[in-house]
Amino acid sequence: MTRTRSFTLIAFLVLVTGLTGCAVGPKYRRPAADVPGTYRGMTAGAPNAEAQPDQDHAESSKTASAARSLGDEKWWEVFQDPQLQQLIRTALKNNYDVRIAATRVLQAQAQLRITHADQLPTLSAGGEIFNERSPTVGSIPSYETTQGEVYASASWNLDFWGKYRRATEAARANLLSSQWAQKEVLATLVADLAASYFQLRELDLELEISQRTLASRRESLWLTQTLEQHGIDSLSDVRESEQLVYVAATKVTDLERQIAQQENAISVLLGNNPGDVPRGLTLTQQPHTPEVPAGLPSSLLERRPDIVEAEANLIAANAKIGVARAAYFPSISLTGSAGFESSALSSLFTGPAGAWTLVGSVTQPIFEGGRLKGNLRYAEAQHEQMLLTYQQTIQGAFKDVSNALIAYRKYHEYTIEQQQLYESAEDAARLSHERFRAGTAAYLEVLTNETNAFSYELQLAQARGNELTSLVQLYQALGGGWQ
Repeated sequence: MTRTRSFTLIAFLVLVTGLTGCAVGPKYRRPAADVPGTYRGMTAGAPNAEAQPDQDHAESSKTASAARSLGDEKWWEVFQDPQLQQLIRTALKNNYDVRIAATRVLQAQAQLRITHADQLPTLSAGGEIFNERSPTVGSIPSYETTQGEVYASASWNLDFWGKYRRATEAARANLLSSQWAQKEVLATLVADLAASYFQLRELDLELEISQRTLASRRESLWLTQTLEQHGIDSLSDVRESEQLVYVAATKVTDLERQIAQQENAISVLLGNNPGDVPRGLTLTQQPHTPEVPAGLPSSLLERRPDIVEAEANLIAANAKIGVARAAYFPSISLTGSAGFESSALSSLFTGPAGAWTLVGSVTQPIFEGGRLKGNLRYAEAQHEQMLLTYQQTIQGAFKDVSNALIAYRKYHEYTIEQQQLYESAEDAARLSHERFRAGTAAYLEVLTNETNAFSYELQLAQARGNELTSLVQLYQALGGGWQ
């Protein structure tokens, strides 16, 4: 009978263990996304494939060209200023947001290890030696006893319904989410630092223009004062010339303030206290092309960190539904212990000293006051929220790319027009000076034309800065910067 019971128990354990492969809850399937065929804001593509002599070769070349994206390039390939590259490397090493994101990944890794441990049995071992001596009490003689015990115990909550496996699946998805969140932090840092650096170089260019203009206007003021002293010019001309000097001087002072504050902002991104920031290429020397490849919209789902992070959160929410559903079913656990116990250490490990116990238990929830149903509805609502967030993130990503494409192209066109406007205003200022010196024009004409030329040159510098900043925004929108 003992052998029959043992065989029955072992067969039961084997059967239960073999059935632990099932897992309740929905399997994850990536939801359909409304992906456009092309980005709004893209310029006309390659020539018509029908005009090519080899149509197949033309189609394959066209497809390969369309698949190329600025977002696939490394950040040091996009931003080629050596000093900017060094600043980015420093920031990636010292920036606090990057370091905080790295600790979140470590936390998620540890949480995955903790959650996965629930799937495995727990084992423990110990031993005990007990010695007691009793004195003589009346007619009872003294005695001394020694008892030794060595034991090992194990327990295992069988994952019959996949509760722990679903929890591990959710923890693994949370780890993936934290890893892509870290990449998003890296991409954001690269973009923020590049944009801040270009803005700094724009302010440097504006300061250079303002200082050059201030020096020129001070020279004109001196000449006007000299002519007024000899009765050639009037005091009104002197006052108007002074106004030009004061406008340029106030602009210099304001730009110096903006430059110092911009350097402080960059220093914080570098993980440093506020201080000076080294410069590299000037704003006009920064290499960039007027047209950049955007790639296929479908590839954005795999490359942009916030989209992949949102999908990982959706996977985790889907797995948590399985955890909530598994709570409705019985919990099956096995516990056992084995060891030796004897009053004589010499016979501790002999056959008669052996002892063991094995217990299997099944617990079925009957009444939880609505807790199980509430947990399931909560998990399903979270899944719905993560699904909507995922779809919203995709839609927002396409909007970001479209806006960045339009901005980069239009800022480039605006810069070209602004360049022509400045050249025309500069020539008008030169001609008015010549007319004034020849006595055929009033100084008010010189004042107006010089003011316009100065304003248009500053706007040209801002246009160049906006063009480079929009390139940074396009690179980030296409999912670049974390590679």
